[in-house]
Order: sequence, then structure tokens, then C-alpha cells
Amino acid sequence: MKMFVCIKRVPDTSEADVKIDQTGKNVDSSRFSFGINDADNYAVEEAVLIKERRGGEIKFLCIGPKDSDVVIRMSLAKGGESAVRIEDPRINQKDPLQVAKVLAAAIKKEQFDLVMTGCMSGDDSNMSVGVALAEELGVSHAAMVKSVEIMDGKIRVRRELEGGLSEVVEMFLPAVITIQTGINVPRYAPVRGIREAQKKELKVLKLEDLGLAETEVSEAGSRVELLNLYIPVVASIAEIILGTPEEKAEIMAVKMVKGGLL
Repeated sequence: MKMFVCIKRVPDTSEADVKIDQTGKNVDSSRFSFGINDADNYAVEEAVLIKERRGGEIKFLCIGPKDSDVVIRMSLAKGGESAVRIEDPRINQKDPLQVAKVLAAAIKKEQFDLVMTGCMSGDDSNMSVGVALAEELGVSHAAMVKSVEIMDGKIRVRRELEGGLSEVVEMFLPAVITIQTGINVPRYAPVRGIREAQKKELKVLKLEDLGLAETEVSEAGSRVELLNLYIPVVASIAEIILGTPEEKAEIMAVKMVKGGLL
């Protein structure tokens, strides 16, 4: 089985002081630490588990600068055979449809059975790239996948829906699935694997290598325009109502009547 896993290097903003940069369209990342996107890490683990059960080959695919090599090598250390990093400043990474077009161009050059991505990225949270990638490749897809079963020529997945519901989907291969966090427990890369990962193939490609024109994936050709970013103002207008339960109920009823809610 030939698998592609799309991964992304993202900033860790969990404990950082997030500030908008001077352009008003991006976040100042100068003080951030970076790592693999959380959902992508689960996709990496799922691919390795499939390989351990059924055999096969895993190739990682990443759009990003050279600093992304650390994330790619750590993924290779867990069980991948090779990787491709696409680095080209002309790519508009703010548009998920254009990102999907770039990834698809790299994947189409080879035979594949299964493509996996994380269900969303921790920086943009669009949840669109994986689904758009399936459309670009012309194959079936399932999003927010929580379990995977590979059969002969088919794949059966359980995907998460709203309200605690789940859906079981069966598709012919090749297919694209986006992996939800919690589907497995991502492993740590072993020391031996980290050493071996340094010797594995990591190709760096540009648009010309993919056969794409700049107009197809640049900001000028995008249907999506980022107007501005801003940090919402945190405000609290909560009022604590004191008294007995009866008094509280009366006060709340009066407020609701005056507010036009009753």
C-alpha cells in the first residue's frame, strides 16, 4: 500500500502572547516555537499503524520553509520511507484551495492508494485542505475520521459528526481521509529512527517541478482575500444576583421582561 501523509509545521500559541504584525494580515511569529500540527501527528501515527499491519510505503508531503525539515525528519523517524517539501514564496498558503492544488500536483506524479491529512491545522483551522485535495485528485474522501479499517481495494472508516453522532463510510481506494485527534496515541520517534531519518530521501520542489503556473496558486489568482486579523476584546458584563432562590427568580424575571426576552 502506497500512502501519502500531508503534514504542516505550525506555531505553538498555547502559552504565547499573540500579536498582530505590522501588515495587519498575519501574526508576529518571532517569539513562537514550532512543531508538527497536532492533527497531522495523529495522521502520521495512523499511517505507521497501517504499514505495520499490512505493509506498504509512506511518503510525507509538506509545504514550508527549510525549518520544516525538523518536523519532516521526526515523522520519517517513526516509519516513513521518503518525503517531499515544497518551498516556493509564490504559493499563497492562506487559500486552502490553492494549497490543495499544490499538494495534488505533487501526489499525481506517483501512484497512491491512500492520502491522509489532519482534520485541521492549528494555525488557520479551515478544515478545507483535505476535502479540496480529494476533489483535485478526483477520488472519494471522508473527513473527521476516528477509526480506519483497510480491506482489499476498499477502506472502511468511522467519522465523527455533530452532536456525538458517528457515521461509518466504505469507499473504494484510492481515497483521501482527514484524521481527527484521538484516533490513536502518537508514538515518540526512537533514537535509532531519528539517526536513520537523516539518511532518507527528502526532495525539495518548486512550482516548475510540479508543472504549475504561478497564476494558479498565487495570491493574485486566489478567490479568497484576507482583509485583516484582529484580537477580540475580552469583556465581562456578568452580574451576580444575590438573595434567596425566590428573590433571584423574581429579579431574573423582571430583567428578562425588561429586556424583551419574555
